Amino acid sequence: MIPFSILDLSQVVEGGTVEESFRNTALMAQTAEKAGYHRYWLAEHHGMPAVASSATAVLIGHVGQATSKIRIGSGGIMLPNHSPLVIAEQFGTLAALFPGRVDLGLGRAPGTDMRTARALRRDLEAGAHSFPNDILELQRLFGPGDDGQVMAMPGIGSGVPLWLLGSSLYSAHLAAALGLPYAFASHFAPDALMDAIAIYRERFQPSAQLDRPYVMAGVMGVVADTDEEARYHFTSAQLQFINLRRNARGYFPKPVASMDEHWTEAERYNVEHTLQYAIVGSPRTAERELEEFIRVTGIDELIISMPVADLDARLRSIELFAGLDTIVQKAA
Repeated sequence: MIPFSILDLSQVVEGGTVEESFRNTALMAQTAEKAGYHRYWLAEHHGMPAVASSATAVLIGHVGQATSKIRIGSGGIMLPNHSPLVIAEQFGTLAALFPGRVDLGLGRAPGTDMRTARALRRDLEAGAHSFPNDILELQRLFGPGDDGQVMAMPGIGSGVPLWLLGSSLYSAHLAAALGLPYAFASHFAPDALMDAIAIYRERFQPSAQLDRPYVMAGVMGVVADTDEEARYHFTSAQLQFINLRRNARGYFPKPVASMDEHWTEAERYNVEHTLQYAIVGSPRTAERELEEFIRVTGIDELIISMPVADLDARLRSIELFAGLDTIVQKAA
């Protein structure tokens, strides 16, 4: 069976608070664990009122405390924002607190606007260019340690598994060269998905961590009892993407009855193209869409972002999506 996993941004909904978003994240993780999901990842973003997962390692610890067996980790840490040593210490700490459960997914983008990225106090150009070397440094810091070398404590000897995340062909080449598992952000960047998967599989070099290619792909997922209800809740994601395109920062929008008065024709086309792989509908509709996505991509694992403002509907979507595993087995 292809594993299902969850990607969470700890969204702050209009009218809500950061404290509520953190409580909701814990409830989502508990629901996902009970429903049989494989991983629960949080993503690093900065300067966005709707996203509260900026202190990603701290929030992963919160999820770890709320659960007992589901894998936890980052999807991802934006490595150019940080020193590899700091990340090794943070995730070495998490690995000691939650043995055998922690993943470190790594991205190359800043996860924010350039002004905020500069405020994170790293040389962004140098950080992006040094990304491959920083990954190698992380592998060393999580390894057994060398005399005379800088040591991550905690971190040394923890062997935290690394993942490469990406939305372009660059990360596919790098993940293949380093022999690391690869996660593609097709939930918001669909265009290069198939080329990236093909490059990664064709050029993969076995490593100490992984002996064969392993591909995860992301989708937005909203499953409800009816197609109409699912489409209604999905308008929150559509509104959020319009706001991002307009550079209108705000909290995660509540759903609306119709999108007609909220977007132009050009915006509608852009959003529908960007979110073309979203799985939205009743269980029957979602099964058809999911079967096609798995058939076309041949992925090894699916990670789902649940962009639903209402907490009860979001938890219901997590449960209903987990019930689609029969179609996953058939498609595989």
